Amino acid sequence: MAKLIEITREGRVALIRLNRPEVLNALNGALAAELAAAALELESDRDIGAMVITGSERAFAAGADIAEMAGKTAAEMIETDIFAVWDRFAATRIPKIAAVNGFALGGGCELMMMCDFAIAGEGAKFGQPEVKLGVIAGMGGTQRMTKLIGRALAMDMHLTGRMMDAAEALRAGLVARVVPDDQVVAQAMAAAHTIAGYSRPATRLAREAVMRAEELSLVEGVAWERGMFQRLFGTPDQREGMQAFVEKRKPRFHPD
Repeated sequence: MAKLIEITREGRVALIRLNRPEVLNALNGALAAELAAAALELESDRDIGAMVITGSERAFAAGADIAEMAGKTAAEMIETDIFAVWDRFAATRIPKIAAVNGFALGGGCELMMMCDFAIAGEGAKFGQPEVKLGVIAGMGGTQRMTKLIGRALAMDMHLTGRMMDAAEALRAGLVARVVPDDQVVAQAMAAAHTIAGYSRPATRLAREAVMRAEELSLVEGVAWERGMFQRLFGTPDQREGMQAFVEKRKPRFHPD
């Protein structure tokens, strides 16, 4: 049986490609388990500093696997809690970039939003069409989308089930960059290599600080940020980074 994800390592960056092309990378339980396990393994790998998640030219992921859920009862969904695995993926501290071509709908859009940021192709399409199936998003779509693009636009997307194109997604703040379709993975990998070349503790604390900004008041967030800033002093990478700046040379950060 073919693996549901394919992992390629390029220096200190891991590229994970979703591999269910026959169903436009629909996210079933087995794929979710593979992806979460891979992310946890990469998080603890000192030789990896960032990762990129992508799909195919036609679809990043067209949604959750409806066939897997269609016959379930509410009691079965509560008992199995099949989406809990995505919480483990989202909680990994390794910097994660989504490289999106084609459709990122439903669970695919939710997976993209679990990443730290997304680089999208000009032809990409985004949406949360669960309302058309008589349900709502269940992997965090209502929550993450509202934080990213605001209440009014999130309401529009979730209540109408419409699709958003790449240009609108960029204006709204759903994605960080839009590039030509054939450059999506290359641009995401370049960004990941940049991140992986920096201090591992610094990049992890930077992403955590940004995440905290969504949860804390400004006063609390600034205090938390300052504590993390101070904690980095005395680390080998802080000493190397600042000494390199003073000496006007490129820093040589420790891979750990």
